[in-house]
Amino acid sequence: MPEEKEPKVGGLPPALTSSGLEVEVLHKPEDVAHLEYERDLGDPGEYPFTRGIQSSMYRGRLWTMREYAGLGTAEESNARYKYLLSQGQTGLSVAFDLPTQLGHDSDDPRVAEEVARLGVAIDTLADMETLFDGIPLDRISTSFTINSTAAIILAMYLAVAEKQSVPWEKVTGTLQNDILKEYAARGTWIFPPVPALRLIADTIEYCAQRVPRFNPISIAGAHFRDAGATAVQELAYTLADAIAYVEQVLARGLDIDSFAPQLSFFFYTHNDFFEEVAKYRAGRRLWARIMKDRFGARSPRSQMFRCAVVCGGSTLTAVQPLNNVVRVAYQALASVLGGVQSVFTCAYDEGYAIPTEESQTLALRTQQVLAYETGVTNTVDPLGGSYFLESLTDRMEGEVSRIMERIESRGGMVECIQKGIIQREILEEAYRQQKRLESGEKVVIGVNRYKDAGAGQGLKLYRMSPEVQRKQLERLARVKAARNDCSVTGALADLRSVALKKENLMPCLLAAVKEYATVGEIISVLREVFGEFVEPVGV
Repeated sequence: MPEEKEPKVGGLPPALTSSGLEVEVLHKPEDVAHLEYERDLGDPGEYPFTRGIQSSMYRGRLWTMREYAGLGTAEESNARYKYLLSQGQTGLSVAFDLPTQLGHDSDDPRVAEEVARLGVAIDTLADMETLFDGIPLDRISTSFTINSTAAIILAMYLAVAEKQSVPWEKVTGTLQNDILKEYAARGTWIFPPVPALRLIADTIEYCAQRVPRFNPISIAGAHFRDAGATAVQELAYTLADAIAYVEQVLARGLDIDSFAPQLSFFFYTHNDFFEEVAKYRAGRRLWARIMKDRFGARSPRSQMFRCAVVCGGSTLTAVQPLNNVVRVAYQALASVLGGVQSVFTCAYDEGYAIPTEESQTLALRTQQVLAYETGVTNTVDPLGGSYFLESLTDRMEGEVSRIMERIESRGGMVECIQKGIIQREILEEAYRQQKRLESGEKVVIGVNRYKDAGAGQGLKLYRMSPEVQRKQLERLARVKAARNDCSVTGALADLRSVALKKENLMPCLLAAVKEYATVGEIISVLREVFGEFVEPVGV
């Protein structure tokens, strides 16, 4: 006879997390009996860093508080940055418009309708100088959500630091610079994978040698998640991307410990509270083991999984927008209990438009109340040791490892993206979640339960002035008229020459932006050499 299993508590079947991991009514010591403290948890600040990458975590230093902002022109954005800093924000996060992200100048007629619409327009170094006017780059950390044109933005930022007489050794911040997830989940690509990976390796190598406190890449699972991936898939795809980037840099002969401490990660925190906490804990343990066992990293700093998160994203709803305040607060709490290093809280009106000053201030206050009023920062990893959480962390690690092994067996992340495998998996999961939403199995308050058609009416939304685009075009025209065209032509010719070789492109990019070459001009040169990415058929 088959062995009879002990009935579940209350006779109830397991619940499921958003990723499909089972959650029993009650978790007990036997669920974590196989775990060994030193091997699987360790003290905070010690390998495998499950409980946190610093020994004192937020008792020693709070997470960096950011709000994602970019408003039309550099002047408007600069004013918003200064306002947020005056309200206690501790780091900046720059939102770029789509033309900047895709390598088009504001005077390109193909992108006329998108100029300055979803973020700040950056055409030349002049825009970047205005963007950071009066903001000391040796005291403020800046995060840049930019990918295909990331190396150019880095060059501009370093040029601004020089103009402020700030040594590059003191420049801090993070460049997203993660092109692989763009192919699979977001779409702001320009070049094929091979030259795109070369540009990323160039930035990592250059920063390792010249800008030691700046993170040249933030490997971003966030966009996998917002495209429809589960929390498990988000973490697995992100770590698989990270492995691809590490291998790309190692192929240049760099020692792993010379650049690994400058690698960082970026995720979305969604609504399944404990699964999100477990995700960050599992991510730290997995990354530590990957770096130590696979790549032979010796420095503890190389083994640290340092991550920034966004609370909000696709979990925000346009209906009943004030519910987003509650969602974001819970997500911020999950992020902090998960031990992240930087938090950006979305404003409740981002389902409609770029946030207003008022809504963005409230989003910042959400973090500040969490940090200073709730007591969650008083002890490190306060949920550590929970039978449920430790079991969930362990199962999260196991499922992520299985997905990563499958990716490896298919040739690695680059190969899987080029074949459209990752894209299809995300599409399938997004479809499954939409069906769950439509059936009511997945509950979203205000959307498919407790509806209120009138909620959200009367919101004061941010409206872009119709003068913004005209001002940007006028500024670009003035810069072009004032610059030395011969110097620009020479710098672009040098860039083309080096792009045809295997040398690091960062010195040439710096030279070009200092001559006020535009983003579009630089990208045009590189496109001629590198070509353009073509999405796989059927994706």
